Amino acid sequence: MADAFNFELVSPERLLVSEKATEVVIPATLGEMTVLANHAPTMTTVKPGIVTVKLASGQTNQYVVFGGFADILPTGCTLLAEAAVPMSEINRETLQKRIEATQADVNAATSHEHKTKLEEYLAQLTDLHGAILPA
Repeated sequence: MADAFNFELVSPERLLVSEKATEVVIPATLGEMTVLANHAPTMTTVKPGIVTVKLASGQTNQYVVFGGFADILPTGCTLLAEAAVPMSEINRETLQKRIEATQADVNAATSHEHKTKLEEYLAQLTDLHGAILPA
């Protein structure tokens, strides 16, 4: 049996997970990363995507996150998400509203730097939309 570690997924609204896990796949900004027990200490930013959690019980759960950061230690991992929901709670309307709100922010942006960051976030949301809710 694989070693287990403490995993927490927290959003401003609620604590989504606080359990022992054997594997967590995180959509890090520079690419997906898999966290296992005894992982080297790491801190990374998280982009919009899917977090897959394999619990010590053998159950696998998925969550949709909309940015944040992860603090990884040999004994555990805490993912602080800007927003997160269980995959079962995400729907086309909710995701489309988030995309439309971000598009409005892009259109209203006055600085090039801010507009570029918003456009990158919009692209990540659009990729996520295609990945979890195909046409």
